[in-house]
Amino acid sequence: MNATEFWDGLHERRSAGPPKVNTRLAEIAGPLTPGAALDLGCGGGGDALWLAARGWRVTAVDISGAAVRSLQGRGEPINALRVDLAEDFPGGTFDLVSALYFHTPFALDRVRVLRTAANAVKPGGRLVIVDHGSAAPWSWDQDARYPTPHEVSAELALDRTEWSIDRADAAERRATGPSGQTATVVDHILVLGRTGR
Repeated sequence: MNATEFWDGLHERRSAGPPKVNTRLAEIAGPLTPGAALDLGCGGGGDALWLAARGWRVTAVDISGAAVRSLQGRGEPINALRVDLAEDFPGGTFDLVSALYFHTPFALDRVRVLRTAANAVKPGGRLVIVDHGSAAPWSWDQDARYPTPHEVSAELALDRTEWSIDRADAAERRATGPSGQTATVVDHILVLGRTGR
């Protein structure tokens, strides 16, 4: 099984209910002035739909054609694209780039992708990276080691004269699994602000 087949299968098995915005994105982006946003690994589209409803011009990308088709079928003004970020990256510059739970069991140079994402952030914009800090019991990535926000920032090695760390912490949340089960999990949250070029 390749990455596309894996993620297509996951999204095809998910419930057809309305997708929900990620709690972390809502708390980070809620106070921001809408502009252009890029949602990396958009999945079911909850974040893209939430942003679009608040006036953001959203480009949403995912390796899964099933995820992208689902988002395209909702009739919202979102540019939903199937993109394999291991090989390609959408063009343009953005006021907000989000990479939420950007993990995969397949080969991916995550640091390269996130550096490319940083390059796509406009001056005054933000790069939001939310990683799993722990695995829910139903997750596919039980044995993964999740880097801390400061470790992610160090890996990216962005120019400190252009970037500020606006937030780097861990927070708990209650997660709901595909069969309705719940668990307390940890999120690692990193918000980087681009101060200029």
